[in-house]
Amino acid sequence: QGPIVESGGGLAQPGGSLTLSCGPSASNAHLYGVDWYRQGHGDTREKIAGITRDGSTWSADSVKGRFTASMDTGRNTAHLQMNSLKPEDTAVYLCYADYKRLDNNYRYQLWGQGTQVTVSS
Repeated sequence: QGPIVESGGGLAQPGGSLTLSCGPSASNAHLYGVDWYRQGHGDTREKIAGITRDGSTWSADSVKGRFTASMDTGRNTAHLQMNSLKPEDTAVYLCYADYKRLDNNYRYQLWGQGTQVTVSS
């Protein structure tokens, strides 16, 4: 298990939904924010959404109104709720987490391992 745990990808039908999760594996951590990216086959990495601990969110035009970033501060976990999925949403989705470990007081910005999302009928 790496320092950032990412989960929730899979296969969805067009119009369907999936929820991704991302957070530090360390039990004693303080999550400041998470940015979500995706990279389709042969494509450049695209930043699509993000959230900070104070609840500020943003999303790219390509996903606006369909994807929503959220954060459970008690569990130090961020989520990306993806609705109305389209075949062009097919990609590897990666999170980039900004957090501090409370045992050593170091701050980290690290990538999750990525999770495949496939939208197909």
